[in-house]
Amino acid sequence: MLGRPRAVARLISLIENAVAGPDRAPDAGTALREVMAELATGTREPYRAWVIGLTGAPGVGKSTTTSMLIRTLRGRDARVGVLAVDPSSPFTGGALLGDRVRMQEHATDPDVFIRSMSSRGHLGGLAWATPQALRVLEAAGCDVILVETVGVGQAEVDIAKLADTTVVLLAPGMGDGVQAAKAGILEIADVFVVNKADREGARATVRELRNTVSLATAPWRPPVVTTVAVRGEGADELSTALDGHLAYLEESGEARRRRLARARDEIEAIALARLRSRFSGLHGDRLDALAERLLAAEIDPYTAADDLVAAVAHAER
Repeated sequence: MLGRPRAVARLISLIENAVAGPDRAPDAGTALREVMAELATGTREPYRAWVIGLTGAPGVGKSTTTSMLIRTLRGRDARVGVLAVDPSSPFTGGALLGDRVRMQEHATDPDVFIRSMSSRGHLGGLAWATPQALRVLEAAGCDVILVETVGVGQAEVDIAKLADTTVVLLAPGMGDGVQAAKAGILEIADVFVVNKADREGARATVRELRNTVSLATAPWRPPVVTTVAVRGEGADELSTALDGHLAYLEESGEARRRRLARARDEIEAIALARLRSRFSGLHGDRLDALAERLLAAEIDPYTAADDLVAAVAHAER
């Protein structure tokens, strides 16, 4: 199916429309269930593709590094899918979707599929539709899927739940050692990349990261790689570090543990989305009435919440 990029693109659009809700695409939800049933029971085993997440603050060079990785992977004849998540406007919901501009050299390669996705207000660095879009790219025959997150801060760590290998990119001048130590995003890294390593302060950044890694007690200690992605420098070193982590995943059994966790998260997210959808259809007038009673000190918030949950349960019968 990777040879039919329009079909792949339409399936991902179907996912995005279904996530947008019945008001925008009333038939998308039903069609999506049928498609996902086919993909889940198809000939290709789900969760077989190697999913590599790339995350980091805005401006560290995620898109350029992604493009460099595509070049390396294609040199091995791997079929590559890319999901690049862009931030959406809080006012219009629109997004520039400009990440793929930096990957234009791969646009005509039939074994590379690049899709930009709007976060649509979803926090955590990803879009709501990203997990299901991964399933489509796996079914399309991708060997490796690169997921580039929105430019993130200290706490957006959703990519770690989705990827087999998480690459955290940093650049010189992004903060001192204290800033690095308190950034929760550093805790999810399987590989660190200090990009723009030709800039002043790169050595200090590498030193601080290696000091942080030396304190780790986990079986896998993330390597620290330096790159100048815009010139392709460090590509081999990054590839070696990624291969090392993949070997660790397979030998330790961590790959299965992570993919099982991803499957659980996928099921839970779909179930919660269905509950939210049904809740939104019931909560209007009832919620207003409960809010009035709470304001009048006639009821406590937990009892009010119980009332809403009971209403949803009753509607299910």
